[in-house]
Parts: sequence; structure tokens; C-alpha cells
Amino acid sequence: MVVEILFLLAAGFLGGVVNAIAGGGSFITFPALLFVGVPPISANATNTFDSCSGYLSGAYAFRHDLRSQRGDVPRYLLIGLLGGGGGAWLLLHTPEALFREAIPWLLLFATLLFVFGNRINRAFARLGGGHRHAARIGRALLGLLLLAISVYGGFFNAGLGIVLLSYLALAGHGDINAMNGLKLLVSSAVSLVAVILFVVEGAIAWYSGSLVLLGTLAGGYVAAHHSRRLPQRRVRALVIAASIGVTAYFFVVT
Repeated sequence: MVVEILFLLAAGFLGGVVNAIAGGGSFITFPALLFVGVPPISANATNTFDSCSGYLSGAYAFRHDLRSQRGDVPRYLLIGLLGGGGGAWLLLHTPEALFREAIPWLLLFATLLFVFGNRINRAFARLGGGHRHAARIGRALLGLLLLAISVYGGFFNAGLGIVLLSYLALAGHGDINAMNGLKLLVSSAVSLVAVILFVVEGAIAWYSGSLVLLGTLAGGYVAAHHSRRLPQRRVRALVIAASIGVTAYFFVVT
């Protein structure tokens, strides 16, 4: 029991540190929940619950940068809420065995997003910057794309921020602070409505999730005060190595 408590607190702490510096904390916290025996769907729902507080606090921190995006915020929030609810509903109605088989593929997708996310964002930024009029004409298509991304976020939260940044670049946004604010705001909407559904359905493992959440908050706090001393490239390299290892492990055991 004591070992499990320390393990979950440590996993949450490490997840909070890497989220604050390089992102990718779900590669630590989600497997940790699985390793202590939390069922896959419940572990995924609990991981979304643990991530939600970070999204909300981050969105609040960028509130001043979001003032320039008032025209987009209501639409993005509405689509995020609808998609997040749809993704959560889909997760809750997915058979446990099927979701277990999908875990390595979902982790692989999230790993590829994490590894190549910066390149993808730059490519979409060039595409969005060179086709601003096309982006306006294709507003409905962009809305559908954001809806699909939000559904993914409600179903499997890992890598959501990277996909959202790519979307915002494609939509023609250029201010990185405003983009991060919008990313966190949409992530908050997606995860918040998903968590509500998970609570109603009793899908969250409160004991394990609370321990991870405490560790995550502590890790994020420590990283925020010492982030300049921690080399982002090395942390990112460690996260990539961990994500590859975790993904390979689940391909072997699943």
C-alpha cells in the first residue's frame, strides 16, 4: 500500500515536471495508473481528470493574451465542449477489451505527435499563413476539424495540446502566446465536459487519481520555480525515450 502511494505520487510529480517544461506528462501518469491495476478505460478517464486542473490553471494564466481572441473564443469553446462530450461518450461505450487493444496504437500516435509536433506546427503555420483567404472560405471545414480533434481529446487526452497547436497554426493564428491560451482554453473545455461525464458514470478512480493529482500539482509547482535550471532539450529527450519505451511495452504485453 505504501509502495503504491509513493509510486503514484512520484509518477504524478514527474508528470507535473515534464508537463511544465516540455509536455508529455501523460506518458508517465497514464501507464502508472495501469500498472497499479486501474482498468484501462478508468485509467484514461482518471488521467483526463488529473490533466484538467493543469489546463484550467494554464488557461487562466494566459487570460490577458486571450483578450485579442474574443471573436474566436465562444466558437472554440462550444466546439470543444461538444467534441469533448462526444469523445468521452465514445470512450464510455467502448468495450474494455477493444480499448485495451487500442492503447499501444493510441500511445504510438501520441508519441509521433510529440516527436514531430514542432515540425508539424511549422508546416501548418506556413500553410495557414499562405492561405488565409482559403482558411476563411473553409471556415466550416476548420470547424469540423476542430470538432474531430476535440472528440479525440475527450476519448484519449494524450497529445491533445500538440494537435491543437497545429490546428491553430493551420487556422492562421500567429501569436504564440494567444495560441497557447486558446490551446489551453479548448483543452479545458474538452477535458472538463469529459470529466463531468466520467464522474456521472463512475469511471474515475478517485483514490489513485487523487494521489497522481497531488504529485502533479507539486511537480508543476517545483518546475515553475526551477524551469530555467532544467534543460528543456534533455527533459524532452527523456520524455521521448520514455514514450517510446512505454509504447513498445504495451505493444508487447497487449
